[in-house]
Amino acid sequence: LVSAGATDTETDLEWTSQKILGLRVFPDADGKMNLSLADVGGELLVISQFTLHGDCRKGRRPSFVAAMEPVRAEEFYNRFVEMLRKEVPTVETGIFGADMKVSLCNDGPVTLLIDSGKLF
Repeated sequence: LVSAGATDTETDLEWTSQKILGLRVFPDADGKMNLSLADVGGELLVISQFTLHGDCRKGRRPSFVAAMEPVRAEEFYNRFVEMLRKEVPTVETGIFGADMKVSLCNDGPVTLLIDSGKLF
């Protein structure tokens, strides 16, 4: 799931794509998280999810002011997918801005937040 922040830049896109491609999160022969996406011949599913930038610290309704505005966010999303497709043979996507029903089987005890360092 991918969300672009209002202050994100091309540098953030490059950093994030390289981080995802290089993370050693898949188990090796000993069951240790030691293999990357390329090592296991993995594929990617990239879904836009602006609500990841929802700020719930104040009040009872999330604020989305930290999310990138939709036109620019769609450009960012498409550029991100292009970057990943240069390195991974199979990258599937959702439809930007659509109300999609996505099923997910989270296989394992690990879920990671990947951010270039500027949290919201």
